[in-house]
Amino acid sequence: MLTASEIRKIRSLREKKFREQYGLFVVEGEKMVNEAIRSSFNVRAVYSEEQVGRSVMERISLCSSPSPVLALVEIPHPGIPPMPEGLCLALDSVRDPGNMGTIIRIADWFGVRRIYCSDDCADVFSPKVVQSSMGSVFRVGIYSADIVSVCRSFREASLPVYGTLLDGEDIYHAALSGTGLVVMGNESRGISPLVRAELDFGLRIPSFGKSGAESLNVAVATAVTLSEFMRR
Repeated sequence: MLTASEIRKIRSLREKKFREQYGLFVVEGEKMVNEAIRSSFNVRAVYSEEQVGRSVMERISLCSSPSPVLALVEIPHPGIPPMPEGLCLALDSVRDPGNMGTIIRIADWFGVRRIYCSDDCADVFSPKVVQSSMGSVFRVGIYSADIVSVCRSFREASLPVYGTLLDGEDIYHAALSGTGLVVMGNESRGISPLVRAELDFGLRIPSFGKSGAESLNVAVATAVTLSEFMRR
């Protein structure tokens, strides 16, 4: 049986400062917990409704509707490995947790195995990001990094750096490579000026018909962009 202190600790993991203090994050749902167990992540504990009872699960759950199983997983702190083959993604100040989780899932779908995140991105291990990634957070390498430095490292390795811009070249007519880095920017401001200065190519997703929309949601734009890269 969980003690009151243990319950408070699990519930505190809703907040980033306590996730950092304990080095843990919460995973909920049978599918997600199984994904965590099968991954390289270290699962510290698993609690089921059968084990602790419905009332306790309701108290420790960070979801609006408690699931029948919950796990505590250690937050990894991997160093950034050598330059990879294939296409990588960089997120420059993507703040919304739902967007972050969806982008991780999109990257997984299109076979992008590495994402670089600026320090002001949404916390990858917040409950909403973890849940909206639908398990992809356990399959995609995600690294906190200075995006300007990342862009420079790709360019120094003679790998192209692309970024999505409202004034970029039409992505459907642009020359695209199967290797390199694609940068996606903040939901409202786009790619920051410092990062923009490091781009080799700016890409634009054109609108069709008489659209009155100013721009696409960053997660949707990521899906369209990666789809076009992989289609070539």
